[in-house]
Amino acid sequence: MAKSSNIRVAIIGLGFGAEFIPIYQSYPGAEIAAICRRSTKELDECGDRWKISKRYTRFEEVLNDPDIDAVHINSPIQDHASQSLAALKAGKHVACTVPMATSVEDCRAIVEAQRSSGKVYMMMETVVYSREYLFVKDLYEKGELGRIQFLRGSHQQDMEGWPGYWEGLPPMHYATHCVSPCLAILGKHAEHVVCHGSGRIDEKLIPKYGSPFAIESATFKIRDSDVCGEVTRSLFDTARQYRESFDAYGSKKSFEWQQVEGEEPVIHTRGLAEPEIPKRVPVPDFAHLLPEPIQRFTTKGVYDADDEQHLSFTQGGGHGGSHPHLVHAWLSAIRGERPALPDAETSANWTMVGLLAHESAMAGGEKKVIPTF
Repeated sequence: MAKSSNIRVAIIGLGFGAEFIPIYQSYPGAEIAAICRRSTKELDECGDRWKISKRYTRFEEVLNDPDIDAVHINSPIQDHASQSLAALKAGKHVACTVPMATSVEDCRAIVEAQRSSGKVYMMMETVVYSREYLFVKDLYEKGELGRIQFLRGSHQQDMEGWPGYWEGLPPMHYATHCVSPCLAILGKHAEHVVCHGSGRIDEKLIPKYGSPFAIESATFKIRDSDVCGEVTRSLFDTARQYRESFDAYGSKKSFEWQQVEGEEPVIHTRGLAEPEIPKRVPVPDFAHLLPEPIQRFTTKGVYDADDEQHLSFTQGGGHGGSHPHLVHAWLSAIRGERPALPDAETSANWTMVGLLAHESAMAGGEKKVIPTF
């Protein structure tokens, strides 16, 4: 039988990963060729629900399947690097949920493997495809912000009750949600980073990663730019509603993310009378950028019942409608219609800002230069 002309995708990990299945199934020119999960029971439940016949419990079986063109990895953080490397070496295109890896060495290895394979690698960073980021990017490209003067991101989340590998994770090891918009809007990479840790998490959580800090806050210099960025992260023992935020300060206008879920963000306009400077603004949806069959997924999850949504989806406010944009961007890159964003080098840079920020915090705020590959 001749191989399908569609891009045949395998989903690896069916917790958060299942959120993407109907998006791929609705996408013109793509199909879900297989699903993979260690638990046979949960694998079959998912396969039966979405009518997917090819099911694997071992990642190696997916890589050995010649009918699979691309893998979308949604496994635990510690598996991201090894699975991405194995998939690239097996000749598969790779999409991987964040972060790219947990070490600078693994980031380098993935970049080199992508170059050797010639396949597309894309880290599936949600924030740079959220409607809020797309709104700010549109304002900037239209010249409404003027010259960007400073960028700030924060990602604060209470991870109590999440799977055990999260317990005690250094906050900056999962920093791409707040790092990425600060770099993507200028289309540049970070050059060096300085970070300080603050506070202390529960003593029981510290030994797993040797990281004591409740909050890590970093500043980084953007290469070939006079702009700096600042990011703050917390995961445990810090009282804060979930927040992935992005602020952009410009010479004409500035954008500040809402403080509380359900509010609207604020635009500050320079030159107006003082009381008129701030104004709350609605953020439009950007579904019109997508193929019509997947536009509906920007404003709702893939499940009908709220209690079926993955915790990262509900806590994150639906990730700003980003999921169909991510699918479209990756598949478009595989078809050669546009470069992957972020590509392997950019994914590495966004990830290493956080990895080296944590090293800086552990070294008392020592400046860390971010390598280029």
